[in-house]
Amino acid sequence: MSYVESESGSIIRPYNPSEIEEKWQKEWENKDVFRLKGEGEKKYILVMFPYPSGRIHMGHVRNYTIGDAIARYYRMLGYDVLHPIGWDAFGLPAENAAIEHGVHPAKWTQENISYMKKQLKRLGISYNWKREIDTSSPQYYRWEQLFFIQMFERGLAYRKEGFVNFCQRCNTVLANEQVIAGGCWRCGTPIVKKKMWGWFLKITNYAEELLSELENLDWPERVKKMQKDWIGRSEGALFRFPVEGLENPLEIFTTRPDTVFGVTFMAVAPENDRVMELTVDERKGEVESFCEKVMRMSKEERGAEIIGVFTGRYAINPFNGEKIPIWVANYVLPDYGTGAIMAVPAHDERDFEFAKKYQIKIKPVILPYDGVHDFSKSAFTDKGKLINSGQFSSLDSEEAKKRIVQFAKEKGFGDFAVSYRLRDWGISRQRYWGAPIPIIYCEKCGTVPEKPENLPVVLPPKMEDMEEWSKINCPYCGNSARREKDTMDTFVESSWYFLGYLSGDIEKVDFSSHPFNEKLVERYMPVDMYIGGIEHAVLHLLYARFFTKVLRDLGYIKISEPFKKLITQGMVIKDGAKMSKSKGNVVDPDDVVANYGADTARCFILFAAPVEKDLEWSDRGVVGIYRFLNRVWNTLNSIFDIIRKSGYKNLEVDEKNIFLDVSNRVELLRKSYAYCVLSVEKDIRELGFNTSLARLMEFINSLNDFKEDVKGKNLSLSENDALCVIGMISGFLKILSLFAPHISEELWHILKTEIENSKNYKLLSEEKWVISYGLEKFLEEEYITIPVQVNGKLRAEIRVKRGAEQSEVFEIAKSDAKISKYIEGKEIKKVIFVKDKIINIIVS
Repeated sequence: MSYVESESGSIIRPYNPSEIEEKWQKEWENKDVFRLKGEGEKKYILVMFPYPSGRIHMGHVRNYTIGDAIARYYRMLGYDVLHPIGWDAFGLPAENAAIEHGVHPAKWTQENISYMKKQLKRLGISYNWKREIDTSSPQYYRWEQLFFIQMFERGLAYRKEGFVNFCQRCNTVLANEQVIAGGCWRCGTPIVKKKMWGWFLKITNYAEELLSELENLDWPERVKKMQKDWIGRSEGALFRFPVEGLENPLEIFTTRPDTVFGVTFMAVAPENDRVMELTVDERKGEVESFCEKVMRMSKEERGAEIIGVFTGRYAINPFNGEKIPIWVANYVLPDYGTGAIMAVPAHDERDFEFAKKYQIKIKPVILPYDGVHDFSKSAFTDKGKLINSGQFSSLDSEEAKKRIVQFAKEKGFGDFAVSYRLRDWGISRQRYWGAPIPIIYCEKCGTVPEKPENLPVVLPPKMEDMEEWSKINCPYCGNSARREKDTMDTFVESSWYFLGYLSGDIEKVDFSSHPFNEKLVERYMPVDMYIGGIEHAVLHLLYARFFTKVLRDLGYIKISEPFKKLITQGMVIKDGAKMSKSKGNVVDPDDVVANYGADTARCFILFAAPVEKDLEWSDRGVVGIYRFLNRVWNTLNSIFDIIRKSGYKNLEVDEKNIFLDVSNRVELLRKSYAYCVLSVEKDIRELGFNTSLARLMEFINSLNDFKEDVKGKNLSLSENDALCVIGMISGFLKILSLFAPHISEELWHILKTEIENSKNYKLLSEEKWVISYGLEKFLEEEYITIPVQVNGKLRAEIRVKRGAEQSEVFEIAKSDAKISKYIEGKEIKKVIFVKDKIINIIVS
């Protein structure tokens, strides 16, 4: 271990992260520093809670470090900050591990929680651990079961048989949102369609509200677009086509009613419930075989070639009386419209391909405005003038749409309609380790919910006991009955966990009597900043919004949206790829903390890339951050020694002393400090943690230069100089504490106890934020604000040194978060620069 000799000849003990970090983690916990206050303006800062897989990874570290920097910032600003953590503890991996290792999922889960909790504490994340929740606790899912019962009683939860997405590897059903690129969201296995009974939640009842309220959310546009596209609102018409030999017509939804006179066949999805009804007896075998074949295909296989089979039955076009063959086709989507389409080969590319393949008539009913199109070669899909459309011929497409639907409405076989791509949420899972669905099947009483007073319905002790566990006496009539053996999708637990943190009272979580404390919910909800990956855009984030609206309608809460602002961080990658065991590029956070300390891990994660961008892991970058923190430690301790050498004792630590009259030497340092603080103030509000750390590095370089100057000339500091420097160090440590809280707390302790000689002082984690007001005057001569344009439009303003050259100004502009999003990935054609006035970046 090497020691550093200070200016007075005394020895500075070396920076020892493990010693410092353990010390302050215990101190924060003992003093309950991160507790709720219950008064003042609130901020609810929440990071998506983890699945207890066994160990946290660098992606976790990034999420939690971002959340912690934000929480510590708002705490210093005086907000009453709720910053909790818990465990999304049900799930298939625990069940698979139990089978593989012969250990119960509950034991496996709790052991993982215990280890991961220690890891999070070692990172110094400022969680209020008294508000920790575990979704696999019966006391938690008891309330979830009650919500389900209340939804069942209101028709929002129902059971039906139908074709579902099935993962053969996980051996369970998946919701539509859990099918990613045709595969299982968890393991990637291609999904097949399987006919099963299952329980669904009526998310479609809230489709319009889920769509319209997106506009009010401070979320990334990309995420909002993903949800909009998933909900998939389409305006069009619903037409009813009579079917020969059947009483009920075939209903179809279309966004192109102007093409209805060009229908030459109908097509239904293989999953459509009416397929066999629509098929004549002599063709049932062929149609059934076709449907089974298609539903065994993956999404990719199904999309590779358009195929179909004729049902032998015909529909009648109600507009012109034409007889239309009904086919079953693999390209018809079961989850859009009614699962059946009116096929117009002349004006739809897929219908055209199908008609060509099966030699079906192609009938043009719309011509381009120039009247030229070869319908033997391709479909014409744009708008134009109607032909072959009876009384509607010669109308423009848009006008024809309105008149045709109005005509159908008056005649009773159609109407204007809105359709959604969104489908009800299938929550039944054929697994053990999940919350039991509280439903009972009784021959006398039918399908009934468990009585609320009997909740929670707890899982049997062993997986193999499920069959015996399901046999019960009906709580209503006493006859033999059976429980539902399916468990709930684990996304149900995460759809309300943010409210679960608000159970109990101001001191701690308690689920014994209520799912959450209404007064706490009223005070702290909605979540002000929610941090997590974009991969949850149409899974958790959509479900949580739906559940919030349901709980509102059930009378539990008053809010309609759970998350005000959403922050989607990028991935942590190494060697150009996402970290994974299979690629052999995983970096263990424990190793980084053991070798360099938690503060180094935190600072590297925040410095290496802007929050929203992917972060490339660099061992060299980690070492660089470690050196920076060593420099902070050695420089500040050397400054403290200089102050002692100058003969001062009991010096007041107060940022107001920054404004004292000082020497030219300290005046120069003060300019660097003012630039640092004012830049950080701007950057931190925009989550520019990387640029904030860059400013801190610049200031520590200036402080080190100041130290070397004083040391080299063997100078003593005047009292004003010493007070001013201490004030600047105080402000510097407050900012650094957001990113490196342990070293900051230790240096603050030295500053307060050895320089100020205070016996009873506030911890840095409890201090108020740095003072920035009034610092501008120290930059008036040296720094100016200039506008930054992109393609001639004002996008931001930046502070630069007066007289700065184009290259320097351009680099500062590029690093500004407001500018980078407009130039990222684009070719910079030209830069127009007028010194001290303006910079305009021209991109392609």
